[in-house]
Amino acid sequence: VDVIPHIGYLHRCYEKHCEHMTNYQQVVPYCSRMDYVAALSNELGYAIACEKLLKIKVPERVEYIRVIMAELQRIANHLIAIGTYGLDMGAFTPFLYCFRDRERILDIFEQTCGARLLYNYVWIGGLSHDVPPDFQQKTKDFCKYFRPTIKELNDHLSYNKIFIKRTADVGVLPAEVAINYGASGPMLRGSGVKWDLRKNDPYSIYDR
Repeated sequence: VDVIPHIGYLHRCYEKHCEHMTNYQQVVPYCSRMDYVAALSNELGYAIACEKLLKIKVPERVEYIRVIMAELQRIANHLIAIGTYGLDMGAFTPFLYCFRDRERILDIFEQTCGARLLYNYVWIGGLSHDVPPDFQQKTKDFCKYFRPTIKELNDHLSYNKIFIKRTADVGVLPAEVAINYGASGPMLRGSGVKWDLRKNDPYSIYDR
């Protein structure tokens, strides 16, 4: 088994579109579409950049809501990545489990901002609106539900002999190559580079 990487570049002229925006806030929906399975993360990055340039201080409560939503988005995003990767390797069941659990997060998002995919929720200086009264409880309920399913996914994939045989030592990306190509997140850590912006260069409230 071998793998041949094909580096692809995706360009949709977002920067050119945004040059004609009369209000910086109008750019947020475009950020959502840069990666539709991690829309909140892109919105957050843009908002933080604008707030730094404009010297806007965001209320602490907003910072906490942003981070909680971003972490839920991160889980939802990784569930897609893990599920579809398993599907590529011939493991259909984990794919269904991942999407089942992702739906629970999207339910929270829908109740919070009215959308399940593209949110337009993180605005410059704040949020489009506050979280619903039961947001905290629903988030806690999800965490309580989701923790045992991590073992379930590990049993189906991480410790699955067939999955390991099809993936171990295949398509290894050396650390130096990963850094040179600008790999980040799980991709970079998978190459043995211990780098997480939330720890190494914390933003928002990650340093607390």
